[in-house]
Amino acid sequence: MTNSPAQPFVAIQGVMTVPLQAFGDERGRFMETFRKEWFPGVNWDRLQSNRSDSGAGVLRGLHYHFKQVDYWCVTRGRVRVGLVDLRRSSSTYLRSAVIDLGGEVLMGLFIPEGVAHGFAAHSDCTLIYVVNNYYDGGADEFGVAWNDPQANIDWGISAPALSGRDRKNPLIADIPPEAQPQ
Repeated sequence: MTNSPAQPFVAIQGVMTVPLQAFGDERGRFMETFRKEWFPGVNWDRLQSNRSDSGAGVLRGLHYHFKQVDYWCVTRGRVRVGLVDLRRSSSTYLRSAVIDLGGEVLMGLFIPEGVAHGFAAHSDCTLIYVVNNYYDGGADEFGVAWNDPQANIDWGISAPALSGRDRKNPLIADIPPEAQPQ
């Protein structure tokens, strides 16, 4: 069993989606969620998988990395993902987009380096994410304000629950040059 290969997400260069297939019966369902072969050209030698559980109304992000790609799969609940291309060399530089995942939308989401990403939980949810680099204590974690007017992301929730770290993320215009992706 294999899912369809990764497909470009037209709104932002390098972001890809993978339609996932669920097989179910009276016992439940089974779904293949990730294969490194879906993303040729990505070095998955330092593969790490993580799980994030969030309650309805939680917003996580926006975050971005210089040395890590993310692949997301919502296994429970519904989320709205916000994306902003911060790569100055990209043809979609400063373009933002949203995509809804989970519930009836069975899809994986690949996020390249330099694309800020976050999600708003529209219900209690579980997000599994695979990254191509081990956690480094936060040295490769940067942020952008979730409500940056330049990004103009419609999260679909009005008063999100945020972490202290995410409340302090800068506006895009205030990101220092050394923290700007190329």
